[in-house]
Amino acid sequence: MPSASYATEWEVPAQPDLHHVDALTLLPTRAVLLDRITERAATADAAPAALLLIGLLRRDTGWPMPGSDLDRIAGALSADLRGTDWLARSGPTEFAVLLDGAAPDAETAANRLVSTVAGAGVAGVTACVGIAGLAADASPSEVHRRATLCLTAARSVGAGRVIRYSGSRA
Repeated sequence: MPSASYATEWEVPAQPDLHHVDALTLLPTRAVLLDRITERAATADAAPAALLLIGLLRRDTGWPMPGSDLDRIAGALSADLRGTDWLARSGPTEFAVLLDGAAPDAETAANRLVSTVAGAGVAGVTACVGIAGLAADASPSEVHRRATLCLTAARSVGAGRVIRYSGSRA
């Protein structure tokens, strides 16, 4: 009797690399953001770009925000961005957007994104934004630090605030 051999191959679905993708929103992580800033900063003198850090604010108990709410906000932000803009997750309650254009021009987009968060349908959540321009002579960590500094200042003032870094590059 001839022997039949059956080769069964099981396909294992590809799992997202959680070092590069946020598990809740499936957006790129801060590590990927810093790499992207490095790439983009190389051409920042010829084609300006800015980093926007969007920080969420809550009026309730302060418990961790449910993943479904973060996902809803990520979807709203993504839908409101231009094709050349790039969205990532930067922290527990922060999103990052790399925009083409100078930092002063990014203020218009930042104000629009604050409204987008408010209109995302998540009760009690508002946003503030910190902005820093990319520069070939500023490391990705420094650009992120500048935007974080501005976001912290905006949060201390209150919901809806947009603050742009205007320090000198020394």
